Amino acid sequence: MNAISVQALSMAYQDKSILHNLNFVLPAGKRIAIIGPNGAGKSSLLKALLKLVTQVKGEVLFFDQPLESQRLRIAYVPQRADIDWDFPVSVKDVVLMGRHGHLKFWQRPNAQDRHIAQQAIERVGLQGYEQHAINQLSGGQQQRVFIARALAQQADLYIMDEPFAGVDMATEKALMSLFDHLQHQGKTLVCVHHDLNTLREYFDYVLMINRQVIALGDMAQTFTLENLQATFEGRLPLLSEQQTRVG
Repeated sequence: MNAISVQALSMAYQDKSILHNLNFVLPAGKRIAIIGPNGAGKSSLLKALLKLVTQVKGEVLFFDQPLESQRLRIAYVPQRADIDWDFPVSVKDVVLMGRHGHLKFWQRPNAQDRHIAQQAIERVGLQGYEQHAINQLSGGQQQRVFIARALAQQADLYIMDEPFAGVDMATEKALMSLFDHLQHQGKTLVCVHHDLNTLREYFDYVLMINRQVIALGDMAQTFTLENLQATFEGRLPLLSEQQTRVG
């Protein structure tokens, strides 16, 4: 089964084209990276898939069904820059938000919901921080909070916008251990990623875009210098010596 199927997806902002006629399929059960230069439309693509923006055309299916019938199976972790960190809310309250989709509008989280949220907090290593305000946390801890919220949702597809941006190495390693665990459970992870030097280690599938699809496929066949040059239009970020030998 495919986790995401996209046909003829285009997006504009104030009549300026952001994404143009994207067609691709992302298989379930993979760790998938979305890469491209600044301004390529990576974050916009995630928001377009989830209908978080307007002026979008095309068809998007999740697990071969429309978004509306699959929302509980999809968890979204936005960029930290998109979040109001001054809002007075605790770690526990944020993570409990991941349970709201499972509740009727008149219901409050029950003991089972609180247990699931606590398990998610512990899974990301934030036990002891439950009552801390989110604006009191480090950048890496803040990232863990929103990933814990996604875990509390108990989704099948995790869509994350640069989950490793601005985190320390300890958090990065903890997240990779978590991603391994989720993949072994059959979950699918789709992440916008910016560090090409860790791409092969962290992901097994890659979608390269620059306002349109440049390349897509398994990392071993797709992560080539030719595709990188086409995606970044010859302006490649710095790569390690090992990475420059790809392809």
